[in-house]
Amino acid sequence: MKTNKKELYYNCIDMINAKIEQHQNRMDEIKQSMENNDIKTDYDEDNKGQMLGDFEKHAGYLSEAQEQKEELSKIDPEHKNNIIGLGSVVETDRNYYFVSVPLGEINMEDGSQIFAISTKAPIYKELEGKQPGDKFTINDEEHEIKGIE
Repeated sequence: MKTNKKELYYNCIDMINAKIEQHQNRMDEIKQSMENNDIKTDYDEDNKGQMLGDFEKHAGYLSEAQEQKEELSKIDPEHKNNIIGLGSVVETDRNYYFVSVPLGEINMEDGSQIFAISTKAPIYKELEGKQPGDKFTINDEEHEIKGIE
């Protein structure tokens, strides 16, 4: 395998930190707008209702990102796995997967792409506990596990 697990791990941390910052900043902006807009008219009440809804939406996203960061903190990027589980980097004959949190495609410095998936992802259910040389089927296509890190 040619992946840099530490780089991958820190890329994921950076992505989650960016999400946390984005949602926290948006919540701060909404809160500031609501505090600055204290005129009591029907229009403003509707607007505040929408703002409150947006605030709650971003609070939910923030909570989700913080949970992802907590889940990611359980992974030791120095640990080499022998079987697929949380923290594994899996090389298949078609893709690379990082069993961590659901962040989607991660672009590495060397130009490679790795898919960050959670232990709740359907593909993980097919990968769990497997070793190099094992095969699994997703969407009626057979894949082979080439390596685990």
